[in-house]
Amino acid sequence: QVQLVESGGGLVQPGGSLRLSCAASGLEFTTIGWFRQAPGKEREGISCISDTDNTFVADSVKGRVTISRDHAKNMVLLQMNALKPEDTAIYYCAADSQFSDFCAVIEDPYAYWGQGTQVTVSS
Repeated sequence: QVQLVESGGGLVQPGGSLRLSCAASGLEFTTIGWFRQAPGKEREGISCISDTDNTFVADSVKGRVTISRDHAKNMVLLQMNALKPEDTAIYYCAADSQFSDFCAVIEDPYAYWGQGTQVTVSS
């Protein structure tokens, strides 16, 4: 059974940092994407990491977000720095079960989704 579990969200002041984690199980190949959805807005892809650890970061968060994989724990980490109020959203991780050297933050390939973790940036 495929399972994705996000953790690490919370309330943080502007300029602060958070590290989100995505634990994936039940998959042989795990290209992981991170998406977010703010109230009243469409879901937005922000970063991804392929099975061979190639990464992509969207322009909207470039320079503030780093994605990495902890192979020992089978987790993908999303480090977010210099957070802004507009980063407030529910953050989802998603998995593409097909092997891939590269990744993209378009929703189509991602067949499995976590339930999301809330990130609130506010003073």
